Parts: sequence; C-alpha cells; structure tokens
Amino acid sequence: MSAPLFPLDPSLWHATARPAPVYAPLDGDAVADVAIVGAGFAGSTAALELATAGVRVILLEAREPGWGGSGRNGGQVIPGLKYDPDEMEAKYGAEAGRALVAFAGSTADAVFDRIARLDLAVPHARKGWIQGAHDAASVATVERRCAQWQKRGVVGARVLDRAAAAAEIGSDTYFGGWFDPRGGAVQPLDYVRELARAAAAAGATVHGSTPVTDVVRQGDAWRVVTASGATVRANKVLICTNAYTGSLLPPAGRTVVTPNSYQVATEPLPADVAATILKGGRVSSDTRRLLAYFRLDHTGRLLMGGRGPSRQPTSAADWAHLERAARRMFPQIGDARIDYRWCGHVSVTTDHLPHIHEPEPGLVVNIGCQGRGVGLETAMGAALARYVTTGDARVLPFPILPMRPIPFHFLQEFYVAAAVQWYRFLDRVAA
Repeated sequence: MSAPLFPLDPSLWHATARPAPVYAPLDGDAVADVAIVGAGFAGSTAALELATAGVRVILLEAREPGWGGSGRNGGQVIPGLKYDPDEMEAKYGAEAGRALVAFAGSTADAVFDRIARLDLAVPHARKGWIQGAHDAASVATVERRCAQWQKRGVVGARVLDRAAAAAEIGSDTYFGGWFDPRGGAVQPLDYVRELARAAAAAGATVHGSTPVTDVVRQGDAWRVVTASGATVRANKVLICTNAYTGSLLPPAGRTVVTPNSYQVATEPLPADVAATILKGGRVSSDTRRLLAYFRLDHTGRLLMGGRGPSRQPTSAADWAHLERAARRMFPQIGDARIDYRWCGHVSVTTDHLPHIHEPEPGLVVNIGCQGRGVGLETAMGAALARYVTTGDARVLPFPILPMRPIPFHFLQEFYVAAAVQWYRFLDRVAA
C-alpha cells in the first residue's frame, strides 16, 4: 500500500492517546470458536463480550486497534439514529419499532456504562449533546425530536430557543436547538484501545498487523486467510470492518458509500475563552444535510468537523473550510493556531441504518456506522456477540438483510462529491 499524499497521523487522538499496546501479528495457524475481523468499536466490544462469556475468540486487525474510523472520528457519543422514534415505530411496527427505539436510545449508555464498569482509562465526559437548528425551518424538526424523546422518558431533554442556544453553544449561529442529556464525549482512540485491552484481559487473542485477505468456507467451519498466509479456523466469523470492508468482502463493501469526515483542532484555548464555548462541556452537531460537529476536548482544544473531499487529502487546503467555519462560528478564538488536521472514512448505507448480513451460515457482516459509530457500534458489537453465541436473530436490534450492492458503486467518489456539492447548496439556500 502506497503512503497517502498527505500524512494522516498524528491526528489529535494519536498524539494525545496513551501508548498503544503491541499486539503481535498472527504467526502460523490457529483455531477459535469465533474469529472477528476488525478491531474497532464493534469488533473489540464483541471480542470482549465473547471472551467474558468463555468463548474462544481471535480478533484480527490489519494495523492496530482503532487505526481506522474508530480512532479518527470526533469522539462524540450521541444516542439515537437518523430517524426519530415515531418514524422507527412506523417503519418497523409497534413492537419491533419500540425495541429498536429502546436500542437506539441506549447506545450512549453502552459506552459510558462500560467505561465505568471496567474502569477503562479513557478521558470522557457526559455533559449532554446539543443539536442546533441551522435555519428557521429546522426549529420545528428539533422541537418534534425533543418531544418524541421526552415522551419516551428522557428526563432533562429540552428545547432551546435562539437565545438559549447561543448561550449554551457560545455562538449566535443557530435559530434554536434541543438538548439531549444522554450525550457526551470520549477520547475515541483511547476508548477503542481500552476495549481491545479489556478483551485481551478477558481471554481474547488479539493480533495486530494482520490484514485478512479472504474468508473461505471449509466443511462445517470457516478458514480466515491473512496476508502472511497464516490462517484461523473458526466455527463462526464476524466481519466488523465497516468503511474498510471493500477489498475483503466486495459484495458487502458495495452496499455502502464511504465518504471522508474531516476534522481540525486548535491549540489549547485560554481558560477564559474555552469557558465561553459549549457551556458545561457539551458536544454539538447541527441539522444541516452536511452537518457541522464540534466540541472542546479534554485539553481545551476546539474541534471542528464536517465533510471534505472524498479522495485522500493532498494538502492542508483540504481542511480550510473547517478552519473558516470555526473562526466564523466562534470569533472569540481569534487567531488560535490549528495544531491538527485529520480525517477518516464513514460507512453510510442507502437507508441510513446499520445493516447486518449473513451471506452464509456462520459468516456475519456488520456494516454502516452512519457517523454515530462510538455509541452505535459499541452497542452493535454487544448485540452481535449475543447473536453468534445463541443463533437467535431476535437478540439483534435490526433484521438480517440480503446484500444489495449500490448500482454503479465504482463511481462512488464522483457521486459522493456531487452529493456533497448539492447538499452544500441546499444548506446555503435554506440558511
């Protein structure tokens, strides 16, 4: 693999994380009850749950746990999905819809409960999430969303008028918004590394620098083949590579698009300036089609994230729109230096919901993090662990679907770029 034209590391998270444990590559052939490919949030959580239950599990990662999207996101932990509770119940029916709403609402709990229960060494804060309404029409959207979660017992959820949103966020950009107390933030690379470490401590075997090149049916089991030629024979295989699935299992990789999410981080802000941004340590993202997301990290840096070129970045200019947005929204930061620029791929399905596939018995694919991967994929990993041990699809939050590749998927870079420009135009017109 050739080096990227612009260095992706160190990201803020790679620069500030605790030293990574070293996991040796797989050397020779091994046997497991379950082999998991991909040591991100979902794969590491599944390995932890399975090992805790006494299952022989081997977790294989092409580089190191968290190298991909799990270590390159904004670290925001936001419950829920793209669809509001009423929409999910209408789509799946009353009983299944209520179960799905409960699952979607619990994804932030899945993160913070594990950090507390396992005493994971992860910088984190749970001070709530604010969704800002970027135009007048979006005020009704956030009011409806807030009311639906209030109806389902989210104590502390509240609508913010324009003045309250400005006071909470520290910017007069938004027409209003709503506050969800369930949200929060983590240092995402520390979090995924700690999940993998906890899995290993529970008895999972973790191998880094072990790219998987093929998964082949072999009698009543599976043979997982790695780039070095070493193999794992397993009764079941769980694929948790998300946006990085394409070359391993192309039919699954063609069911998603994988745009890049770009982020910048300033130098640590003076305490008096930091105190004016996101009151109380909140995190925030807005209602734009191409949403902006932002927060302060645990060192007092302002992070600003959003879409950028779908290709690999080639220079610092690819992040310039985010730097301008940060200074426009938060003029109080002045000429604060930009210390870090990084990006990572997001896995998005056509219906904006996570997908579970089982193309053959015992080969389970989890794909579609939808940009809410910290909480969503932690909860999905736990659910997938229950499924591979029980074989009972009722423990899954979503139905198992056939793989339906997106037509003309090979053109995804072009139509993702076109969609970005179109959505940017619509957001500009609406504002």
